[in-house]
Amino acid sequence: MRIGLIDIDGHNLALMKLSAYCKAQGHSVEMTTPDKANDYDRGFASKVFSFTPMPELPSHFEVGGSGISLDKKLMEEIEHCCPDYALYNLNYSLGFLTRGCIRKCPWCLVPEKEGGITAHADIAEFARHRDVVLMDNNVLASEHGIRQIEKIAWLGLRVDFNQGLDARLIDNATAKLLAKVKWLKPIRLACDNHAMIPYVQKAVELLRWHNATPRRYFVYVLVKDIPDALERVRFLKGLDVDPFAQPYRDFKNGIEPTKQQRKFATWVNHKAIFKSVLWEDYEA
Repeated sequence: MRIGLIDIDGHNLALMKLSAYCKAQGHSVEMTTPDKANDYDRGFASKVFSFTPMPELPSHFEVGGSGISLDKKLMEEIEHCCPDYALYNLNYSLGFLTRGCIRKCPWCLVPEKEGGITAHADIAEFARHRDVVLMDNNVLASEHGIRQIEKIAWLGLRVDFNQGLDARLIDNATAKLLAKVKWLKPIRLACDNHAMIPYVQKAVELLRWHNATPRRYFVYVLVKDIPDALERVRFLKGLDVDPFAQPYRDFKNGIEPTKQQRKFATWVNHKAIFKSVLWEDYEA
């Protein structure tokens, strides 16, 4: 059978797993585009973001992804396939060690989509490169996740937890463990509200004390109220870490970021501007 895959948003883990599974069944698998969908016997498309435009597809194409439904999931035998990295010519591995999160942040879809924290996979299930990008939402909240980080350090893999680590869960023992890991990118944390400031400060101090390198960490900053976000950004700048502003988006109610939120994010995220121009001058 000739199977077509359509990626509506960008590099997609589900499509890589579908590709691996279908190829193992003896099918021909190719990436394609909506205008060529009728050339295939069967197809799959994935849409991660609700705001991405949905193309017209024939009925023999099955569409999934959080941009379509939070309930639709891959079958277990597909979910635990090693992804087909050749689909995107990736030179790094990609996957989840855990799924879900212990937090219930109002802006996040993870609790509704995945529930509380659960063990998902062993690093050996999908790691086929020295470099591994991990998409766990709160790996430090899981005993399985901690054991997997120990294994990652022992294997000498270079990793990036691209969704960030929960600063509230970084104590002395955790910071010591994270310092043993080789990092593909700077360690990512989050400072999404004012209450996170002392937790981020303590986490940074502990990570630097144990020499978790590189020592200039990356911190996500949710931008809803501009004065509050500005206070957090100034704090992070004083801590000598790199803030990355993310304008607030309400997925459930379809509320897009405001012009001012986008402008603030541009100021923070363009480092040449951020280092040379005050927000009050940039805003004017």
